[in-house]
Amino acid sequence: MTGVLELSILVLAIIAAVILYKVLKTAKSMVINTVIGLVILVLANFALGLKIAYTWVVIAICAIGGTVGALLVIVLHYLGLAF
Repeated sequence: MTGVLELSILVLAIIAAVILYKVLKTAKSMVINTVIGLVILVLANFALGLKIAYTWVVIAICAIGGTVGALLVIVLHYLGLAF
């Protein structure tokens, strides 16, 4: 009986470790995307004088889209549709 309980706890610990790894891996890529996207926006604001505000919406787009998200924000700003 104790062997089954110990084995169950071990299996649950392995499952928890795998889930935690996947969550942290996703968070790491989101942080990297956000930083890269915001660096592109800062450079674009500085070089092109765009004056795009760093709102939570812009940061979320950069976090999800990274470089593509930052370019999307820049294009939408140039077209006068947003930001």
